[in-house]
Amino acid sequence: MCGICGIYNLDGEPVNADLLKRMNSTLVHRGPDDEGYYVDESIGLGHRRLSIIDLNTGQQPIFNEDKTKAIVFNGEIYNFAELRNELEKQGHRFETKTDTEVILHGYEQWGTDCVSHLRGMFAFAIWDKRKKSLFLARDRLGKKPLYYFVSGKRHLFASELKAILEDKTVPREINLEGLSDYLSFGYIPAPKTIFKGISKLLPGHFLLHENDQVSIRKYWDLEFNPKEDVSIDQYCDAILDTLKESVKIRLVSDVPLGAFLSGGIDSSAIVGLMAFLKKEPVITNSIGFTEKEFSELNYARTTANYFKTDHREYTVSPDAVEIVKKLSWHFDEPFADSSSIPTYYVSKMARQNVTVALSGDGGDENFGGYRRYYYDRLENKIRNFVPDPIRRYLIGNIARLYPKADWLPRVFRAKTFLTNISNDPINGYFNSMSLFRAGMKEKLLTGDFFNNSNGYNSIDVFKEYYDRAGTTDPLSRIQYVDFKTYLVDDILTKVDRASMANSLEVRVPLLDHVFVELIARIPSNLKLNGRASKYIFKKALSTLLPKEIMKRQKMGFVIPVGKWLRKEIREMAEETLFNRGSGVRDLFEQKYIEWLWRQHLSGLSDFAGPLWVLLTFQLWANRFI
Repeated sequence: MCGICGIYNLDGEPVNADLLKRMNSTLVHRGPDDEGYYVDESIGLGHRRLSIIDLNTGQQPIFNEDKTKAIVFNGEIYNFAELRNELEKQGHRFETKTDTEVILHGYEQWGTDCVSHLRGMFAFAIWDKRKKSLFLARDRLGKKPLYYFVSGKRHLFASELKAILEDKTVPREINLEGLSDYLSFGYIPAPKTIFKGISKLLPGHFLLHENDQVSIRKYWDLEFNPKEDVSIDQYCDAILDTLKESVKIRLVSDVPLGAFLSGGIDSSAIVGLMAFLKKEPVITNSIGFTEKEFSELNYARTTANYFKTDHREYTVSPDAVEIVKKLSWHFDEPFADSSSIPTYYVSKMARQNVTVALSGDGGDENFGGYRRYYYDRLENKIRNFVPDPIRRYLIGNIARLYPKADWLPRVFRAKTFLTNISNDPINGYFNSMSLFRAGMKEKLLTGDFFNNSNGYNSIDVFKEYYDRAGTTDPLSRIQYVDFKTYLVDDILTKVDRASMANSLEVRVPLLDHVFVELIARIPSNLKLNGRASKYIFKKALSTLLPKEIMKRQKMGFVIPVGKWLRKEIREMAEETLFNRGSGVRDLFEQKYIEWLWRQHLSGLSDFAGPLWVLLTFQLWANRFI
């Protein structure tokens, strides 16, 4: 895994080599093993290398035979050996054994369509000297990040936003739409970023800067197209065979390799297949918490013992939350998924023994594993037989009066459910996924925000994908929304930044695009079957995993933020939230934040989510504003 960056001066001015080096230096954690540069008049490419394959001759940038094309690349291409054989038959000559060089020759052979031939995770830039063109591309599902900034005179790109900010002429003006999205979701969906003018390249897209024109094109999309004439047993065989192949091609490495193990279905399946495919014991790494109700270590041990892995564990205590200050630098943007903390620590632990780790991310999105999917389907059933006036007015008013509190027995925590029923399906799902919900944002943000945001509403992000899903099946539509938003800009961003902060490469077999396309062809009732989530996946794994893992309830990879805010990290949170010297106090109504804080501390309400959003925003602002 690596970090890439570059400068393209559109006015023909020579590249500032010192700026390029500073940009590249911000990415050293992504590639501590080596650095490389290419500068030719108005173009400059930078690369930081984490050596995984072809340790001796894989230095970047890499060039074609006549040095007219150069590439910097971040990621892994798992079918590069097959592509290399195909390209050699077409007359291409190779000087290294890397997947990087395969991409470059693929570009020579197929042009921008080379991305359609690649199986893996990637973000890369190719400079074509003859055409004077810059070609940027990002993998189908967005496992690897790519930021860019285009002004009148300069095109900058990098694996992380902080590298672009090394150019002091780039403005640091907050993008109000991005801020609104952050308050709703706890992350900022692509292509927006927190800064106006800086963008993320969307997954499954490429950018071509040629003839003074920038064009962005989509080369892949996920299609939910169920095949009804396939038996359950045939689906189970296909799932297991395709996942086994996906794991197998991700075991290619010239450095030590292991796995993350939570003790859930997804990570246990990956570890089980690794144990089947590898001769030596799998090195597994697990994270737990001092609060036993949040810890999955017992389940992780069950899987580790079953597959006789070389197992290591780490317990996260409340003082570990201090790492969120460091993570605010690594994430570049405000990021409020608290599971980034244990993800950082499991990555740090794994890096002591391996350079590559496989994870089980993607199983919930593929197979309908989130609890919210079941409730969304239940809400849709109620919408179908309860008249609109009753839903919108009677139930809606009850929902507004209903308390949101973690002291209530779980069966009575119905505020979200009631609110969702009173709305249409996409507004209901947006409410489920929102941290600052309807009415809360208006109380938090100052009048200046609303005067300058032109009436923007973050639900538009969800509506665009919900309408574009290409299916009428309710579950598939919200899965599509999650693939395009939550998965890429929360889950995969979290894994990339937390692992790369420790110079660890993470590979995700459940998000191999061939596997994802297979699962999208399975009817949704075989994913969420009654109350049984991941029904078809569990059936496919029934002979692989121990019964204790198959029957266990889903917990989710969360930390006890609500409790910690009231006790262990209260002092740190108060110092951060109510810092009088804050440079962003004019964005938020401080009295409302104080009210949220008092309500949460009293135990009368549970505002852990909104308060964590504000805490992580302020920690980010301390670094970047």
